[in-house]
Amino acid sequence: MGSVNTRNLLARMERHQIGLYLLAIVAGIAIGFLAPGSVGALKHSIYPVLGLLLYATFLGIPFASTGAAVRDLRFLMTVLALNFVVVPAVVFGLTRFVAGDLALVVGVMLVLLTPCIDYVIVFTGLAGGASDRLLAAAPVLMLVQMLLLPVFLWVFTGPDVASAIDPAPFVEALIVLIIAPLAAAAVTQALARRVSLGRAVMAVMQALMVPLMMVTLAVVVGSQITGIATELGSLLVVVPIYAAFLVVMVPLGVLAAKGARLDPASTRAVVFSGATRNSLVVLPLALALPGPLALAALVVVTQTLVELIGMVLYVRFLPLVVPKEPTRQRA
Repeated sequence: MGSVNTRNLLARMERHQIGLYLLAIVAGIAIGFLAPGSVGALKHSIYPVLGLLLYATFLGIPFASTGAAVRDLRFLMTVLALNFVVVPAVVFGLTRFVAGDLALVVGVMLVLLTPCIDYVIVFTGLAGGASDRLLAAAPVLMLVQMLLLPVFLWVFTGPDVASAIDPAPFVEALIVLIIAPLAAAAVTQALARRVSLGRAVMAVMQALMVPLMMVTLAVVVGSQITGIATELGSLLVVVPIYAAFLVVMVPLGVLAAKGARLDPASTRAVVFSGATRNSLVVLPLALALPGPLALAALVVVTQTLVELIGMVLYVRFLPLVVPKEPTRQRA
């Protein structure tokens, strides 16, 4: 009986996860302001919580299905071109509005240059998009962004900025919070194909995705909200940039999908992929930046707050922008 109730609870959380994520953000804001003594503990909790969330997230990436993504070449090439050709041009243009503040530029670029590979799949499904295609493309998107992000930062901010960044904490965050969970997830998936324990671990972690995301959002926001309040004047400058990005990526995503002659469900998936960013994955990298660029972490968190509101609007209105093909009447 207890297991049935637990499954029902998790299923309800899955259905209402957008509202629950917003609730977690509100809870984090309340904790940060009402219990300022907890901020230190919350900051120390970021890495463990993020590591666990990213492990669970990477478990949902079908590494063995990378071949399927490659075979769906038209969709994959559209998503790659949108995220790694069109988006960098858009981001470069938008960051000209904050070009005088390097920390803002680096923070905005870190988050906007990296396409989401986790909850974008959920939002796409809620809007009637081809979430299965995005899921199959996730390993490719993850690999390409890890390879290209340093290149984009080097090109857009210049070698002086890149050389001023101490690589040690940056590399440590990359290894501990991205490469290690990614490798652990790949090993777990391989074991799941042969050992029942591996399958059990995957089932438990995937069932806990929504609670883990809620805890992570509450911890991240709670640990950073006082900093956001302190730097509110600077951070308000990037809110219009994030909002503009969400607006601009709709027509650009639709045009890219139209050029590739994709169906409406795939078009919605392309738009979501172009608009939704990998904020929680790159946050550890932002937290590892040196003191003069410390504001970048708050810039990344601010994007998360704006994006979740934007995703609610996307789920509501994108089906109106990209309607399903009408059912053909038989003669």
